[in-house]
Amino acid sequence: MRRLALQRLSSAGGLIRSLFIYWRPGRQRGLQRLYQPFIQPGAVAFDIGAHLGDRSAAFHALGAKVVALEPQPDLAKWFKRLVRPPSITLLPLAAGPTAGFAEIAISPGNPTLSTLASSWREQIGERNASFSHVRWEQRLQVPVTTLDTLIEEYGEPSFIKIDVEGFEAEVLAGLSCPVAALSVEFVVGALEVSHACIHHLNRLGDYRYNAVAGEQRHFRWNEWQTPQAMTEWLRAGAEGIPSGDLYACRSDHPLLGGSP
Repeated sequence: MRRLALQRLSSAGGLIRSLFIYWRPGRQRGLQRLYQPFIQPGAVAFDIGAHLGDRSAAFHALGAKVVALEPQPDLAKWFKRLVRPPSITLLPLAAGPTAGFAEIAISPGNPTLSTLASSWREQIGERNASFSHVRWEQRLQVPVTTLDTLIEEYGEPSFIKIDVEGFEAEVLAGLSCPVAALSVEFVVGALEVSHACIHHLNRLGDYRYNAVAGEQRHFRWNEWQTPQAMTEWLRAGAEGIPSGDLYACRSDHPLLGGSP
């Protein structure tokens, strides 16, 4: 009973921290500015690892038809409370290389850090001090779909956001067409995941890259980087940034001066 009570207290504390980080005043305006170049009104956008729905809300505000995946029931409940538009499609699924079922490890104290990546979970605390306090104490079997399946059902997205704690490369393995733009989380201590993501994208098409540090809402560079330049940046340690997001734009994207 005492352990259960401590887990509930930890879960409540984790949700409060996440609410402050992802829904603090002014954040939505910054997210909308960041994503505006990628979201055309009426276009489809995927939010893979939707968590508390802050990105889905920004996509919707920019006019996207949003398809959000969040396999954790508790986070999905909060998503529905915080992101009210009924036009957003929220699916209780994870994404991966193939359809089926997988085990997600849940951190009650840090629910947005829950993951399907077992080897990443076992090593990241030793490699990145930001994760040294995280404990994954719960397990849940969840259904898994693929990006290709989502595209077949909902249409090709103008943007895909992927934030799944070390499982990003596996999610991209379920994508076989070069979509216009996407983002994947990177974490120092597990940059091999980012290298795998770039490798897969290079097989699909010609992309250029940028980065956002942590929860900032602006790009690292004015000029978008070649795959080789981004790979070298990662090999050099990503400037010691603990975590952030890599953004990939297909070379014909309007943001790069191309014509889709």
